Amino acid sequence: MTATTPRSRTDLLRPDGTAVRVLVVDDEASLAELLSMALRYEGWQVHSAGDGAGALRIAREFRPDVVVLDMMLPDMDGLAVLGRLRRELPEVPVLFLTAKDAVEDRIAGLTAGGDDYVTKPFSLEEVVARLRGLIRRSGAAQARSESLLTVGDLTLDEDSHEVTRGGESVHLTATEFELLRYLMRNPRRVLSKAQILDRVWSYDFGGQANVVELYISYLRRKLDAGRSPMIHTRRGAGYLIKPGE
Repeated sequence: MTATTPRSRTDLLRPDGTAVRVLVVDDEASLAELLSMALRYEGWQVHSAGDGAGALRIAREFRPDVVVLDMMLPDMDGLAVLGRLRRELPEVPVLFLTAKDAVEDRIAGLTAGGDDYVTKPFSLEEVVARLRGLIRRSGAAQARSESLLTVGDLTLDEDSHEVTRGGESVHLTATEFELLRYLMRNPRRVLSKAQILDRVWSYDFGGQANVVELYISYLRRKLDAGRSPMIHTRRGAGYLIKPGE
């Protein structure tokens, strides 16, 4: 398997602005973890399972947008998992992982309704590219404009510096804009005060934590007033932004 350097900024989002959801099913724990890590670097939300029963249980709760499914699992084969998956999630695309010489597996997988396959060993770059194609074709996610960041009903245009929430314009100062941009480039990720200071203010953490708290409060007043909150505090850890509930 060939490791590659994945992109750190997602350019595919679900229609509600949240991260693409991927379920990885493989009984080789090291392989599943490597795949999961690469997909998380894409900005996607990833759950994994080591057998068919676990995959079906997680799929019911997680509702993935795409599934990476090994043909050979300890409790049932991939075709059986696919059949049961499709009864509950008829539209979810499935990428099969197959042994290099198992031509019959590849044919059987595609005939049974699998959408694509890669053979082991494979490059992480190839898997990511195949998944991107499946996600785009299924309509589960949409490409984000290079200049437009979207989280829920909040949008930020990096070119025009326009910000809207629920279609209403939000006026921000230059510093507020940079802080919001950093949060929105990392949706659902907890960012520490030190990280925010380094990125937005470009200086060290020492003695300046209060400026982050101050500007977070400014953003909350402008973005969250009268609406479900999007900016959240994780005590002792930092701040994150996610769609309002």
